[in-house]
Amino acid sequence: MEAYCVKCKASKEMKEAQKVTMKNGRPAMKGKCPDCGTGLYRILAKS
Repeated sequence: MEAYCVKCKASKEMKEAQKVTMKNGRPAMKGKCPDCGTGLYRILAKS
């Protein structure tokens, strides 16, 4: 899963990605940037 890294200013493939559910019930993916280690977050479509 790819997400945008604000530190690297580029889309990166998430490392240690895991699916989470936000407080409002929407699904999201949470992981880390493979280059700088910054936390990445991507909101997924409602299913």
